[in-house]
Amino acid sequence: MNRLGTAARRIAAAMGAHGRFNSRPLLAATSLLALVGVGSLAQAQAPELAPASPSITAVSSDEAWARADEIAGRMTREEKLRYVFGYFPPMSADKPADMIPSAGYVPGTPRLNVPTLRESDASLGVANQVEQRRGDVATALPSSLALAASFSPELAYQGGAMIGSEARAKTFNVLLAGGINLTRDPWGGRTFEYLGEDPLVSGILGGESIRGVQSNGIVSTVKHMALNSQETGRAIVDARIGEAALRESDLLAFQIAIERGQPGSVMCAYNKVNGDWSCENDFLLNRVLKSDWGYRGWVMSDWGGVHSTVKAANAGLDQQSGRELDTAMFFGDPLEEAVEAGTVPEARLHDMVRRILFGVISSGLMDRPTPASAQPIDYAANAEVAQRVAEAGIVLLKNDGGVLPFAKTARKVVLIGGRADVGVLSGGGSSQVRSVGGAPVEIPLTEGAAASFARVTWHASSPLNAIRALLPDADVSYVDGSDPAAAAAAARDADLAVLFATQWRSEAQDIYSLALPDNQDALIDAVAAANRRTVVVMESGGPVLMPWIDRVPAVLQAWYPGQRGGEAIARILFGDVNPSGHMPMTFLKDASQTPRPDVPGLDELRAAEARRSAGDTANYGQSGGVRDFSVTYTEGADVGYRWFDKQGLSPLFAFGHGLSYTRFSYSDLRIVPGDNLAVTFTVTNTGRVAGADVPQVYARAGRRDGPSLRLVGFQRVELAPGESRQVSVTIDPRILADYDPAQPGWHIAAGDYPVIVAESAAQADLAAGLTATARLADRRLRP
Repeated sequence: MNRLGTAARRIAAAMGAHGRFNSRPLLAATSLLALVGVGSLAQAQAPELAPASPSITAVSSDEAWARADEIAGRMTREEKLRYVFGYFPPMSADKPADMIPSAGYVPGTPRLNVPTLRESDASLGVANQVEQRRGDVATALPSSLALAASFSPELAYQGGAMIGSEARAKTFNVLLAGGINLTRDPWGGRTFEYLGEDPLVSGILGGESIRGVQSNGIVSTVKHMALNSQETGRAIVDARIGEAALRESDLLAFQIAIERGQPGSVMCAYNKVNGDWSCENDFLLNRVLKSDWGYRGWVMSDWGGVHSTVKAANAGLDQQSGRELDTAMFFGDPLEEAVEAGTVPEARLHDMVRRILFGVISSGLMDRPTPASAQPIDYAANAEVAQRVAEAGIVLLKNDGGVLPFAKTARKVVLIGGRADVGVLSGGGSSQVRSVGGAPVEIPLTEGAAASFARVTWHASSPLNAIRALLPDADVSYVDGSDPAAAAAAARDADLAVLFATQWRSEAQDIYSLALPDNQDALIDAVAAANRRTVVVMESGGPVLMPWIDRVPAVLQAWYPGQRGGEAIARILFGDVNPSGHMPMTFLKDASQTPRPDVPGLDELRAAEARRSAGDTANYGQSGGVRDFSVTYTEGADVGYRWFDKQGLSPLFAFGHGLSYTRFSYSDLRIVPGDNLAVTFTVTNTGRVAGADVPQVYARAGRRDGPSLRLVGFQRVELAPGESRQVSVTIDPRILADYDPAQPGWHIAAGDYPVIVAESAAQADLAAGLTATARLADRRLRP
């Protein structure tokens, strides 16, 4: 959502395994069990992977629906029409007294206690991108990829609950959070805002985050439905994919998140899906979301994502968001005219308002109104939440020779690059948080689609200061890394050289190279040659090419680690925290390993920009002169590690990979028969220090395009040295199934299904024949 630019800028925005530790033997078993039975989808929800704190929901779904219907029935047509569109406060001509600078504002109906909706961007905290609200700060979580790397539903819930509490204290009652889009391409500008490449991980963690937000009695969205996989040409691209593949991948992530989190609202995307705009896509909104899934909340548009009145309303769009950012006012008066003409039924207008009210009531907002004025916030306690997520999500990618953890007896430590003297990098766009402590570095953009509303920003969490606090008697220094030779000289006699490498990403524009910018590869080569105890700390929003990987003994993937990132990195480097993050996406060796090695639409974008620079602006228009183009997702449901498995490719770092300062082993695999397949196994910490492990359960499933490797379960387990624990994972049958559009529904074919417990998708691939096997009977499930 890019909302802070002028109309012209909105147009531009539319163009817009290494290591010696963690050696875990695979489970070997020979049991062959029959699982026979007919189950329904209602009996086969996403598995409970962790104890769940109850959401604070005022009423049951049925009661909320009945109340919403009754209140909507008492509203006049004029009142209903006011509730189906929202304003974009920075561009609203007439500002009510209670409208504050934010993402959106929808006036309520006081006589019926229908609340005004005050909306804020929120994925990583209550956003205030370019400081619309002077001096207003919030707690900044690490990027969603860091949360995904934790594989922790508990932390997802805690992070959502924290953000929701701050939003409520700031008088916001709708958070535009809950990004679920799968990472299909490694160069996506918003990759850092989402939860990786797997539908189960994205659905479960996204759902828990949503549930945490709504525990505060406010509304969370889930977004962007669907296939918002790239930022280049996001307002004109047509994402093309078969129904079965879509249901088994991106839509399954949304389905699980909605089942688990029960968000009050769903936000549709900018792009088209199979020829129709997402926000007027009857298949996505009416058939899948509202009919097949039985979703009762409301569909809001993305800001600037509406293209019609009659088609959008009839296709399932319930609310036009930020009307000033659309090319026209599509709801309001035009919708009233359509209702008068009968092209949009009166009953449809009633349903639109009923669904908004359902989200307001079911979330608890109706019965727990947000305060009229700002309330105190315990920012110190909330920062602890951000730090826990960062510490759990940082991934130890490589640790040759046990370089880490480094001893606190070190006398000389040199930090190099990444502005590690002042802070840690954050991603840009609508998720940008003005964090507590301020922004020590902000670099305005001079070009690109994000220039109007994004800045390259650091959070004030200095790794330099954090390491100095841990090593008060050591010489801990910093060099900026602009001169590789000078950096190498500074590192040569240090006990440890820590090099911070950065790659910035933002909404509205993709990155066009996976290589580190600004000559950082040469810097790493120079420092590694000068000091064999060089550790690279990577702050990035997705995959990065690492041509120097064999010359560096240790690498930490820190993502964008949030406002306590410096402290989290320091504690892991020196062993106060045992790293436990695991990769939520595949890191590739080079761009040729992706389904699309080039960004679709990029050539058209550059050609249009060349025409504009030459003075040809006649057809510049909304799309920046670029004609609509399509992207066909030929990989279908085989996203990320599934693609690598199908193609026989060896990644740089596999999905699920993550090292530790201890070792774990697995044993006693057993398949438990019943209506839903379950597996149990034992995890043991065989090392000398406490640590957390994330054993992953994979299966080879699917018949339509041949069996593919699929993550069917996971569990984060914290163990003391020598401790063992039995883990039980229930497998969602949809992940084993093929979706059959002709039935319609999910189909599990009869046959043998190898089940593998492993430390990563790559290890699972190597373990064929060393698995337990379930023999499943033919079985069908509802959509």
